[in-house]
Amino acid sequence: MTTFDRETLRALADDGNERALDRLADLADARDDVPELSDLLDEGCLHAGELLTRRAAAARDLPELQRIADAGYDEAGEVLDRLLSSAD
Repeated sequence: MTTFDRETLRALADDGNERALDRLADLADARDDVPELSDLLDEGCLHAGELLTRRAAAARDLPELQRIADAGYDEAGEVLDRLLSSAD
């Protein structure tokens, strides 16, 4: 897999390239940079939402799942509902 520098990806993402946003999310995930992932989700990067949801579900972090869902990644709400349902 070819990797690109963050600055190049950021410039492409700023110009509206969604694939570049996804690659930025992958880089942030590899660095365990949760704040950057959150920023990318706020920019509309659904891949960042997916990565954040995976982390929050593994940690069973219900408030974080709610925050991710509120930020626009609907699958986080579904994961939250499943976790709450399994608590019965």
